[in-house]
Amino acid sequence: MNIKVLIVEDDPMVAKFNRHYLEQVPGFEYVGWAVTGDEALILLEEQQVDLILLDIYMPRVSGLQLLSTLREQGSKVDIIVISAASDNASIRKALQNGAVDYLIKPFEFARFQAALSAYREDYKLMHKEHLSQEQLDKLLRHSLGTEEERFAALPLPKGLAEGTLESIWSTIKQLESPVFSTEDISSHAPISRISVRKYLAFLTEAGILEMELSYGAVGRPVYMYKVRPEGHELIRKYL
Repeated sequence: MNIKVLIVEDDPMVAKFNRHYLEQVPGFEYVGWAVTGDEALILLEEQQVDLILLDIYMPRVSGLQLLSTLREQGSKVDIIVISAASDNASIRKALQNGAVDYLIKPFEFARFQAALSAYREDYKLMHKEHLSQEQLDKLLRHSLGTEEERFAALPLPKGLAEGTLESIWSTIKQLESPVFSTEDISSHAPISRISVRKYLAFLTEAGILEMELSYGAVGRPVYMYKVRPEGHELIRKYL
């Protein structure tokens, strides 16, 4: 059964962006979008919600006020805060009120995926009638462990295969130029340009590559890529 997710965000473009990311992670189901805290409370009465992706800066009722209200009401819905608020007071209040994770905007897809993947595993454990000591230790490590422990061995989004990603990454490392295009990869690896483009888009979203638009002699735009300084370390999470 999928985990039902409500997005509470006053910016339509950000909400759409978060929904797009959410739909790349298996095991989750988008059930709605609320622009304000008041709307969120109404939606929570109308349908089952397991997890809220919550912004803090919202009109009338802030995300922190909504979080406090939910806890006062005894709501068991889980919260992952996604906000530009990076001040210590906001972060502390969110965590003290039971937020299971906190993402500071702007964030990379890899961080979002890590948060959802860790929550999904915790959700499965918390819905067992009984836990073994090993399962409980795993749950506690998710809550208290280091980021390296928590975000290791991340799953790929649906539709991507580790073998193909490994082939593309190997090709990238063998290219003579540090800047390359989709065609550069497909001409060196037995993979279609459409597939290469999909994998390069993922690597860009994950913060492993950076992309820029280049205009050739005839003015035709070409997307060019290069590995970011931290890319060689980040790719290890997927291979």
